[in-house]
Amino acid sequence: MTKIKALPVYERPREKLIQKGVKSLKNEELLAILLGSGIPGKDIRKLSREVALLIEREFETLTIEKLCQIHGLGVAKASQILASLELSKRLLIPNPRTIISAKMVYEALYDFASKRQEHFLLMTLDGASHIIKIRTVFIGTLTQSIVHPREVFADAICDRAAGIIIAHNHPSGTLMPSIEDKRITQRLKEVAKLVGIDLLDHVIISHNGYYSFNDEGIL
Repeated sequence: MTKIKALPVYERPREKLIQKGVKSLKNEELLAILLGSGIPGKDIRKLSREVALLIEREFETLTIEKLCQIHGLGVAKASQILASLELSKRLLIPNPRTIISAKMVYEALYDFASKRQEHFLLMTLDGASHIIKIRTVFIGTLTQSIVHPREVFADAICDRAAGIIIAHNHPSGTLMPSIEDKRITQRLKEVAKLVGIDLLDHVIISHNGYYSFNDEGIL
């Protein structure tokens, strides 16, 4: 197993980083520092080059499964790489559509507040509370038979969402949840636990403002 310290001094990424700064390193050298060592038959340089090529080719769709297909890369090292990339994305590519309150949900969905028909909406969020996508799941009067968990969570799973927020408008202007609203919320909450996606809130919106199940402590 070839480790970085086994390389000639002039080829060691860590020494190069210390002497010349991190910007002087190639992508594969940065990865070599993260990986630390290769495996028998594949030294750290070759392993790092293979990983670098995969990242360049599939940066937006990279998964731990794809990384682990590289011979010599286990789950632990693949997880380190994926975590480093995700942290970089969150810090260097800020997403202005970040949701941290019911008020922000209301602002993001304000166009639906004045709709004359009820719209049941799904907002999917990543682990940093950035909006992935907003969808209209159903238009019309809400009932448990119509708002089916399958329709809600199929999209959330497809988006690889960490959490979801559901919302719907009340054309009448009232903000108090109906019995049916509460039943739907409870049903989706139960399914959320089963599929491992957090139901963060259910927000009712109208031209008179908004009502948050989470803020009211009944989610």
